[in-house]
Amino acid sequence: MNQCKFPVGYEVGYGKPPRHTRFKTGEPSANPRGRPRKTMAALLVEGLNKKVVVTENGRRRTITVREAVVKQLINQSATADLRATKMLFDLTKDAEKQAGAAMAPEPAPQFTKADEEVVEQLIERLRHQILTEMAAENAASQPK
Repeated sequence: MNQCKFPVGYEVGYGKPPRHTRFKTGEPSANPRGRPRKTMAALLVEGLNKKVVVTENGRRRTITVREAVVKQLINQSATADLRATKMLFDLTKDAEKQAGAAMAPEPAPQFTKADEEVVEQLIERLRHQILTEMAAENAASQPK
């Protein structure tokens, strides 16, 4: 005989979970804040990344909305639309700033012992040359 862990006459099925596994009254929910909502930035990125079908030179292509907007902006600025041209310049400037920030300059390489010795020798030569020139000037300015 099958032993069932549910009371006799208790029906289990879709929409009828066992009573002993349900949340008890006064117990906190497993998801107190509910489903998280999307931010404006997430919605914007999602919308700009959607694919659309466009016709270019008589051929149909699938591109993102972002690409379509940029192409339209470029085409409008080419027709001497001043507002579109200003927007295009602003976008270009922002993109260049971001590209410049992304490509940080490499740190200068550290001097090796050999490099430091060469620099010290150069400094000594310059110091000797300066002292020689100063002595020559003093000798020329001394009355005989």
